[in-house]
Amino acid sequence: MDSGFYSASAGLAAQMQALELVANNLANIGTTGFRGQRATFRSLLAAQHIPASPVNAAINNYGLLGGGAIDLQSGSLTATGNPLDLAIAGKGFFVMASSAGTRYTRNGGFHRTSDGHLVNSDGDSILGEKGPIQLPNGAVAVSADGTVSVDGAVVGKLRIAEFSPNTELTAVGKALYAAPPGSELLPVSSSIRQGMVEQSNVSPVEGVVQLIAIQRNADMMQRALALFDSQLNQTAVQDLPHV
Repeated sequence: MDSGFYSASAGLAAQMQALELVANNLANIGTTGFRGQRATFRSLLAAQHIPASPVNAAINNYGLLGGGAIDLQSGSLTATGNPLDLAIAGKGFFVMASSAGTRYTRNGGFHRTSDGHLVNSDGDSILGEKGPIQLPNGAVAVSADGTVSVDGAVVGKLRIAEFSPNTELTAVGKALYAAPPGSELLPVSSSIRQGMVEQSNVSPVEGVVQLIAIQRNADMMQRALALFDSQLNQTAVQDLPHV
């Protein structure tokens, strides 16, 4: 079997995976605190000198999906007037305790439960430096450094996590992320904005452009597959009977 057929098949599969990733980004444009993902490709062919046709370039340069790198660029902040809505200016993440373990998010749309716990929309506890944040009844104020006060009395301080640039965060759905153990760093460039939430950082225009580029690459892969298939059929018809 021609190795080009395998290469084009792998390339087409990579483009379909990238298409799903970009489609997921576009579907989450309205998700508070969502971080888009960028597809990273790696070369499939070992050869350094290949014919400079668009098809060959697409097969070689976009042959395998290397993964999806999370775009950590900040989204825009929107005022809500809700004192329990919080946003982070800077690179930090809120830390929460979920049933699956410690999770990180930029979605600061929180609320207070009947027993005083500060939680997210799924009921996961928002963590402070000394454990889950507890809010007695009263007016809540959150300072820029994350200190939480109720009616002027300090009740805790939000635990804000930052990560080094090479830390591989893993998206686990609903704008939540998992991080490798021990990778959490103390915040040095993050501050809290009370009464605001952060919008998704996905650009609709950029997402559509990526979608078009991936579709074009996928079309080239399909044409290459059709060509290889035609050549294989020709070989089967013309050459195999003489073997």
